[in-house]
Amino acid sequence: MLTLYGLPTCPDCNRALKALRAAGREVAFRDVRAVPLTEAERGILLAEFGDRIIDRTTNTWRGLTEWVRQSEAEEQLKANPALMARPVICEGTTMTLGWNTAEQKTWL
Repeated sequence: MLTLYGLPTCPDCNRALKALRAAGREVAFRDVRAVPLTEAERGILLAEFGDRIIDRTTNTWRGLTEWVRQSEAEEQLKANPALMARPVICEGTTMTLGWNTAEQKTWL
């Protein structure tokens, strides 16, 4: 079973979820705002994606103080789960970030 980490209001998350289910994939959706990432999960995602895990295009990011923007990505995710770039899709040890052609080829 795939796990899709994201937000219910995220257009890319919704597109990915719809496409995956249409392709017959079983997907568990995890709303990272309602159920924040654990320390271990943050560590895994940071090891896999580095600073790319922070979405610097959102209103949430733009609303941060400069001091917070300069803090470590792990602390940013801990304080503001909505800063996570989305969707993150995982199955076993395979993980992708985003919903572009490369990610679609991986999962569809």
